[in-house]
Amino acid sequence: MERRSFVRGAGLAGVIAAGTAPAIVHAQTALRWRLTSAFPKSLDTIYGAAETFAKKVKEMSGGKFEISVHAAGELVPTPGLVDAVQNGTVEMGHTAPYYYFGKNDCFALGCAIPFGLNSRQMSAWMYDGNGLKLMREFYSNYGFISFPMGNTGAQMGGWYRKQIKTLADFKGLKFRVGGFAGKVCTRLGAVPQNIPGGEIYQALEKGTIDAAEWVGPYDDEKLGFFKVAPFYHYPGWWEGGPELDLFVNQKAYDGLSGEYKAIIESASAYAHTEMQAKYDARNPSALKRLVAGKAKLVSFDKTVLDAAYKEAMALYSEIGTNNPAWKKIYTDYANFRRDANLWFRFTEARFDSFMQAQKL
Repeated sequence: MERRSFVRGAGLAGVIAAGTAPAIVHAQTALRWRLTSAFPKSLDTIYGAAETFAKKVKEMSGGKFEISVHAAGELVPTPGLVDAVQNGTVEMGHTAPYYYFGKNDCFALGCAIPFGLNSRQMSAWMYDGNGLKLMREFYSNYGFISFPMGNTGAQMGGWYRKQIKTLADFKGLKFRVGGFAGKVCTRLGAVPQNIPGGEIYQALEKGTIDAAEWVGPYDDEKLGFFKVAPFYHYPGWWEGGPELDLFVNQKAYDGLSGEYKAIIESASAYAHTEMQAKYDARNPSALKRLVAGKAKLVSFDKTVLDAAYKEAMALYSEIGTNNPAWKKIYTDYANFRRDANLWFRFTEARFDSFMQAQKL
């Protein structure tokens, strides 16, 4: 078959699957790729990071490298994103890696684990520690390369129909909680529920679930949880700094020119910074509106946090006995967390606690 007609007929996804992508991509002066998001368009801040990324790629390439962004379900449902990128069905995916801990618990380490790193520490581990190196080594088993592309910052602890006063209140609690955190919640006696964002409100309203967590005030306000579950607990101890990642099919990436690779790296870093900037700028006013709408802010009792922390640390030790990759990555992660918290204890935490006590 004549090469050009093959490319036109098969499309890039087919070319990737055939294993011929690198040479062809090098020969192209213009590229058209597809990116599937794990999020709906209604969540403009977290979904918007992919749009920001695509816009920057187009600008920096002078319009030669265009990426179309597709919301969850348009091309691929969220649970199928990793497989789609791995198989070359799409060239890129933007997601929360911990969604795929069912494949391997190590996916959670690239996003967030209970009592893990905060957002600044996560970026530090990734960019200047061993995080990116270790996670890319792990992701290579799935046929893609990763780039940090967003962080929500520390999240809220969710919406509850009844207030959580003691650890006993977790017993039998039907709790919509994302990803890996469900493992710790189970150890506390809760019953984790895996429900897509668009279905959470109805489940809360009907009493199918007792509580649900999503992200924070800006996104939660849009989803209307405060109307049916008034107790807004904090902090989200399972997501102190969840990182979103861009996954890029390895064969497609290897076929790019050095210039296009640099553009992907730069554009993803820009989107990474912008996402948290938007959350940090928009969450305060959203929280004020929620409180004005009678949402009841309630801190988790220390006994709850202590019990959750104990169970989380025990879980990580147990996973490490059976999962060599987890042991390798988590050991480095935990050492970095220890030193980072020592530093933050004397600087960030003390400064923040003083400033937040002031009436400015």
